[in-house]
Amino acid sequence: MTQTPLLNLIKKDADASPAESVDHTRRHLVRGALAAGALAGLPLAGCGGGGGDDGAPGVAVVFSHGVASGDPLSDRVILWTRVLAQNTTDGRDLPVTWEVASDAAFATLVASGGATARASSDFCVKVDAAGLQPGTRYWYRFKAYGAVSPPGRTKTLPVGDVARVKLAVFSCANYPTGYFNVYAEAVKRAGAEEYDVALHLGDYLYEYGPGQYASGNAQALGRVVEPQQELVALADYRRRHAQYRADADLQLLHARLPMIAVWDDHEIANDAWQGGAQNHQPATEGDFAARRAAAAQAWHEWLPVRDGADPLTIYRGFDFGSLMALHMLDTRVIARDEQLDYADYLTASGLDSGRFQADMARADRTLLGTTQGQWLQARMQASTATWQVLGQQVLMGRMDIPSPILFEANAPGTGVTVSQYAAIVAKAQNDPASLTPQEQAVLNAPSLPYNLDAWDGYPVARETLLATARQLDKNLVVLAGDTHNAWANDLLDGAGRQVGVEFATSSVTSPGFEDYLPNENPQQLAAALTQLIGPLVYADTSRRGYMVVTATATECRCDWIFVSTILSREYTATVAQSLRTLPGAAQRRLVAV
Repeated sequence: MTQTPLLNLIKKDADASPAESVDHTRRHLVRGALAAGALAGLPLAGCGGGGGDDGAPGVAVVFSHGVASGDPLSDRVILWTRVLAQNTTDGRDLPVTWEVASDAAFATLVASGGATARASSDFCVKVDAAGLQPGTRYWYRFKAYGAVSPPGRTKTLPVGDVARVKLAVFSCANYPTGYFNVYAEAVKRAGAEEYDVALHLGDYLYEYGPGQYASGNAQALGRVVEPQQELVALADYRRRHAQYRADADLQLLHARLPMIAVWDDHEIANDAWQGGAQNHQPATEGDFAARRAAAAQAWHEWLPVRDGADPLTIYRGFDFGSLMALHMLDTRVIARDEQLDYADYLTASGLDSGRFQADMARADRTLLGTTQGQWLQARMQASTATWQVLGQQVLMGRMDIPSPILFEANAPGTGVTVSQYAAIVAKAQNDPASLTPQEQAVLNAPSLPYNLDAWDGYPVARETLLATARQLDKNLVVLAGDTHNAWANDLLDGAGRQVGVEFATSSVTSPGFEDYLPNENPQQLAAALTQLIGPLVYADTSRRGYMVVTATATECRCDWIFVSTILSREYTATVAQSLRTLPGAAQRRLVAV
């Protein structure tokens, strides 16, 4: 990778191993569609038919990947499905009708219309169902050639005074690593907890080929990725989306809750930025802009997102009445400058810290870009909502760690492990006279950001955003994914002033520190990190899960929910930690529940 091994270990993706030779049995797409109706407790209609009042006789169709909804507003919501003809391969357009009802039996329709499934959109259908009432739950379905899709449930955004908003927040779902039990658990809890929306912060899918990233159990689990290669062309990305969406647990999630999603890097290629990616080699994989365009097209086809004039512009806002303004950002593709790399600053005598710090201080290095930054500032300034919530990809909190730990991860034997460092700290506290000169040097070494792919690698851009929130006197809550570990940070500006808080979710399946640092005890590692990193209040470095973020007028709370395993369909789930922040300039920090 272009970054040091430390970033591989602590951030997310180790170098891909050589592709393995594997056999794969194709999933039957109808099975997932059936599960989406039956397992969710939804009345299941016929998934296939031949002829009827929707088109030419003799055409049998299937709603191959269930249904989904997303990007809700107060009066409308995007509805999604995919329609495939089973008994013809002529690529003909397939006329579809859609219905929205106020009841599960569809006795009272409140909206309906027609659409077309076309080969040019991979036979995915998206409609913007308008004329709905604010803050209302609805049922929806599609019909074509006598076939009826499984039904789905959705909800519009509320207006006016809102008592509560509850978000289920996800990130990083690598199909071959394990089962999507995290999605399944969210569906189980959705009814009782009354989630308003599912929020996906990116890495909805991964681009790697078979036997590459985190695929050691793929064959045993029947989860070898398709196609049998890394994703580069449009057909590749479409086929991978289709495989993911055939998963019954993901179908259930989409059928149960409207989703608001942004992409991170793996929807395109690892460690993407506006001009390229670590996992893109122009000499063998062609023009990056062409690959990015293909990935963006497939993402828009397969996700229930509202499309705009520019497919690369995905930042957008959602207002939950007077309670919450949700600003979904793109820190990855549209304006990100290339990541810095510690390897570029290493000399025979160590890190060239002067040159490194000078590059880190450059004001022209950005994550959001001018246009998106101005859009965010204008939305926050105009909003009177109690909570200003940023739905975005990468960690914003300051995550500096002692440089000897950084060097050890980069080149074993040149520094110390986290456990060794903790032992030296304990020795300094209990018997300082016994410290060796080498141990003194370890303690006196400076701390450096561990993840230059996060906001830590763009400190001026972070300072600009935090200054905006502080000057506007807003209650700022930042949501993040990307790292596969769970975090909670107090957000401090460069002067050490408290500005807001950050809740960061673990992954759906992608491995965290437990995979990259197998010799570290997870509980001890998390405890050490919270001691070493001042603004870090909570960490979990070994479990897969999601967050529930609940906003009321008096608090914004996060509950971290983890599943016991992703290697078996049988699992248990626990709420492992709960933290909150309170509104008001003097209270914008993390406190216990």
